[in-house]
Amino acid sequence: MIIKANGEKAPFDPNKVESTCIRAGASPDLAKRIANQVYSKTRQGMSTREIYRMVLHFLSEHGMIAIKHRYRLKEAIMRMGPAGFSFEIYVGQILGHFGYTTKSIRTEMTGRCVKHEVDLVLESIQDGKKWMAECKYHNMPGRYTGLKESLYTHARFLDLSDKFDGEMLVCNTKVSSDVITYAKCVGQQVLSWKYPTEKGLERMIEEKKLYPITILGPTKKELVLFSKNSLMIAKDLVDMPVNEVVNKTGISIKRIIILRNLARQVIS
Repeated sequence: MIIKANGEKAPFDPNKVESTCIRAGASPDLAKRIANQVYSKTRQGMSTREIYRMVLHFLSEHGMIAIKHRYRLKEAIMRMGPAGFSFEIYVGQILGHFGYTTKSIRTEMTGRCVKHEVDLVLESIQDGKKWMAECKYHNMPGRYTGLKESLYTHARFLDLSDKFDGEMLVCNTKVSSDVITYAKCVGQQVLSWKYPTEKGLERMIEEKKLYPITILGPTKKELVLFSKNSLMIAKDLVDMPVNEVVNKTGISIKRIIILRNLARQVIS
């Protein structure tokens, strides 16, 4: 039995280690070897955090640096800072690859009753419909996004319903079963970690290689500079000319080249 981040006990399942390694880009053979190595070192009462670190250690031992970085996706998103502004920028950019245009971030809007700060105002490219999106960001493992967040997202939408055609709740954690039930009932779109099952946040990121800039391990100062310039996706460093990144951020060309080369490995 191992201890999950939320304190619950669960039986250790090496198949989960294997499948997450494969999703990060490891071959089935390598993934199985790593799962077996981790299993041989696992002891009663170990935390999922300790197991996670073992996986990273064995990936390094096998020289799988790019896979190791991709494996750290959830952690990388949680490194976006204590506040959620960088996450909101990142979400807007992800949705931009899936049929939406971000019209504004953190906009104050007047509803029928009160004023609201809307995290993201989106427009669907397909039909021109306007969406309000609430982004719930957590920087600690083991947290769930619960019914309260879903309820007040819907309440905000009702007060602003003359301005929007749809509502969306986006978070970097799993959501509770009550959120899923309530969202289906009121027509709220939910995007979270592992939900919808085959199109959750992590699947969208992996499908189009939209890994966050934090997956490259920038310093806090560098992250602030990237965030200020809306450079939140790692592959932007590959697509954008080096001099343009340097001019935008003020980070040295030597450092940008190092991060750019790592980004190229991660998205390959």
